[in-house]
Amino acid sequence: MQNSDRMGKEDSLGIWFSADELEEFIQTAKLHGADGIRICFGVYGENAPRPGMEGKQTVAFVATASDEQSDTLVHNDVYVQKDGKAGILAYNAGSMFPPPVGPSTGPTTPSYLTLKTEVGSLMVAGKDGLTII
Repeated sequence: MQNSDRMGKEDSLGIWFSADELEEFIQTAKLHGADGIRICFGVYGENAPRPGMEGKQTVAFVATASDEQSDTLVHNDVYVQKDGKAGILAYNAGSMFPPPVGPSTGPTTPSYLTLKTEVGSLMVAGKDGLTII
């Protein structure tokens, strides 16, 4: 909420992922040698996957593989080949936390609805870190 106030417009308050989606990403990551997942915080740029997402916060899951280097454990990003190009094995396709729809009308009626507003993006590693495009 404080970020929304700072920005002067509503920001994302969270992102929802189904358990099946997360399990599938973890399985895919393991198949490519990952032993961990890094959660990266980000902000959508001008080329956000949907109108209105520009400047809003998001998260991305990045598959990592641990490597001991000089008595230090390092968690390296896992890269995979797709269409002849190497890219980071990452996942960012969740449903934005929806706006409130009013007070709850009973114990089984949520005050928030789950809307089908899936957002997906591509992550690119560059000199300044990960960029979500």
